[in-house]
Amino acid sequence: MSDHTIDLPMSVEARPAKKPTTEFAVYFAIIFAATLPLATLTWALSVVRSGSLKQKGPMARAWSQARIITPMIFAA
Repeated sequence: MSDHTIDLPMSVEARPAKKPTTEFAVYFAIIFAATLPLATLTWALSVVRSGSLKQKGPMARAWSQARIITPMIFAA
C-alpha cells in the first residue's frame, strides 16, 4: 500500500508572484487619495489626544489602508 498524502499536486505548489498591473496601480492611487483626508484627520486627533508625534503619519496610514483595501477589490 502506498502513501499518497506526501506528494502535493502541482496546483498547490507556490506560484511566482505576479507584477502589479496598471489597473491595480490606478485603483491603488484612487483609494490612496480617498483615504488620505480621513487618515490626516485621525492622525491629527491622535496627536491632540496623546500629545506625541510618535504615531504613524497620515501618509503612512493612508498607504497602509490602500494596501489593505485594493487587494480586496481584486480578490472579489
